[in-house]
Amino acid sequence: MLGERDPVRRPPSGELPDVDLRIRLDAIAGAAPPLGIELDRSAVQRLRQETREWRRRLDASGPPPDSADAGPVLAWAYPDRIAARRSGFAGRFLLRNGRGASVPANQPLARADYLVAVELDDVGPESRILLAAPLEAAVVDELAARDGVRADVMSWDDESESVRTVERLTLGAIVLEERPAAAPDPDQVARVLTEAIARKGIDALPWGEGAIRLRQRLQFLHRQDPTAWPDQSAGALVDRLQEWLAPRLAGIRSFAELRARVDLGGALREALSPRQRAEVDRLAPDRWVTPAGSSLAIDYGDPAAPSLAVRIQELFGLADTPRVAGGRVPLTLELLSPARRPVQITRDLRGFWASSYFDVRKDLKGRYPKHPWPDNPLEAAPRRGR
Repeated sequence: MLGERDPVRRPPSGELPDVDLRIRLDAIAGAAPPLGIELDRSAVQRLRQETREWRRRLDASGPPPDSADAGPVLAWAYPDRIAARRSGFAGRFLLRNGRGASVPANQPLARADYLVAVELDDVGPESRILLAAPLEAAVVDELAARDGVRADVMSWDDESESVRTVERLTLGAIVLEERPAAAPDPDQVARVLTEAIARKGIDALPWGEGAIRLRQRLQFLHRQDPTAWPDQSAGALVDRLQEWLAPRLAGIRSFAELRARVDLGGALREALSPRQRAEVDRLAPDRWVTPAGSSLAIDYGDPAAPSLAVRIQELFGLADTPRVAGGRVPLTLELLSPARRPVQITRDLRGFWASSYFDVRKDLKGRYPKHPWPDNPLEAAPRRGR
């Protein structure tokens, strides 16, 4: 029958005739067509004659097979044409070979869970099914028992920000069963997690303030000596994920677990050599203690010019600008009023005392009369607060 002209005529409307192969087989067996289906009588007669000839050659006795057998027979003949209906879509199917196919939504087969698409037009991204037969789930289960593949499948779920791990039974591209995996491979989980981090970017990680500051300090040192210190830019950290982060991902499946259990700053520090770990605090200290005794954070946000915000009065008696990188790089000092408002920026503290200080002093003395404003700040004692 598949080699002959279709005995079902196309409707006058030009729509695709009903694609159900069983209508054709029932017509060959002598059954009347469903309401609205018009048959080509000469084509039906020719198919009946050919059927009798094949039955004679095969010495087949008894009644012809029921048309309900069409699906199972064709599933063995055309295993790549087995199709499953896409969830929530009438008439849209996924073939075992991975292609999409469709049946007009108003046809009965559009609601079948499985079918065998014997003939397609192979046009466009989703082929039209021209002939098909329905397939019972029990037959699909038999095929899956022989040819199905059961495996753990992992993917990244953006909504929950976690690795989703399922045990999946598939027949080609068709997913037949899916349930949570009992014991996913931890190495594969770490691989999916690092791939998600690489896609989303380093900034998607839960960086705490301490980790951010350490990363900035290390980037400052990299700028000073690129051969001795690793690059901490976003792209470089992505490239080295296996080196500095992957060893800490054992048992981690989500960003939530990563936030709770992984110290990113510690991961960056542990990726350094013992010599680098010993040197980082000396060359790029996190804080600087003023002559008045305050411990202030150094800002390495700009690796070209680390800075320090400090009240002028805490620097009385200090002649030279504080330096980092073994004394090679002066800090950019953001000099503050007693109310911690910026009044001057300098990298030359000695020059400030000799010149700009007196203009600043004149202004601040009027606004903060209770604070000392000595004529010679280099001989004055540093002060905290008032």
